[in-house]
Order: sequence, then C-alpha cells, then structure tokens
Amino acid sequence: MLAEVHDGDGYPVNWPDRPSEWLTQPSLLAAWVAELDGHVVGHIGLSRSGAGDVAPALWSHREGVPVESAAVISRLFVSPAARGRGIGALLMARAVQDAQERALHPVLDVLASDTSAAALYERLDWSLLATVDQQWSPTQTVTVNCYAAPA
Repeated sequence: MLAEVHDGDGYPVNWPDRPSEWLTQPSLLAAWVAELDGHVVGHIGLSRSGAGDVAPALWSHREGVPVESAAVISRLFVSPAARGRGIGALLMARAVQDAQERALHPVLDVLASDTSAAALYERLDWSLLATVDQQWSPTQTVTVNCYAAPA
C-alpha cells in the first residue's frame, strides 16, 4: 500500500531502501493501521522528537515547555481507494489519544505542497506553527508546514 501511495502522491518523497524500517524508525512510540474489509488501508505512527524535527521545537518555544513534552505524528497515509471515509481523521484521533495518555502534546510537519494533508489537519483544528525550510540532505531542502494539535 505504501508503494501505491508513493506512486500516486509522491509520499514518501524519497522512497526508502527498506520501507519496513522506514515505518518503524527507532524513535517510534507506537503505530496503528486501519483496516477495511480485511485489508490494511491506512497507517500512522507516533514518535519521540528527533534531531532535525522542527515542529516540536517550535511548539516547545511557543508554550514554554521542554521539547520532550512533544510527540511527533508521523508516517500517516491512507490508500487512495479508501480515501473519503474519514480514515485519516480516525488514525489521527487514535494517535492523539495515545500521545495525551503519555502526557505528550502531538505535533507534526508536512510538506507545504501537500495541501490535502494540510486541509485534514486544519479541519481537525490543528494550529499552523510556522512554514520553514528543512534540510533533508546536503542536496535537498524542502518547505514544511509545522502544526500542533489543539490544546
């Protein structure tokens, strides 16, 4: 399913050599999938902040709390065939609930060009913290929108 999302939407931007490792990064706290008719149709992860994560630092500075108080929503994608059924919102709600149970505040960043993802976050009342350029590699800089969940 990840390959299908990548082929259709360009997510992830850089196809990972080992997709299963990309989905289970070392900072991962938890992950969930959504199923429809016995097929996995969505995925989301919740991670600790890592080096280079901009959203946790922005939120931390705005709120005056340690960056360790944030959790990063990551690796959210829904199968193109299953979109329009509220699956992304359900996955977001589950990850937010888990973050809150851990006494962490959810944040995320998304490519500024991914307007459909940004529309989902804004429908869910997430706050835009900033739009920033992020260095992904020595030769790749991307523009991301950083969001924080509602208080």
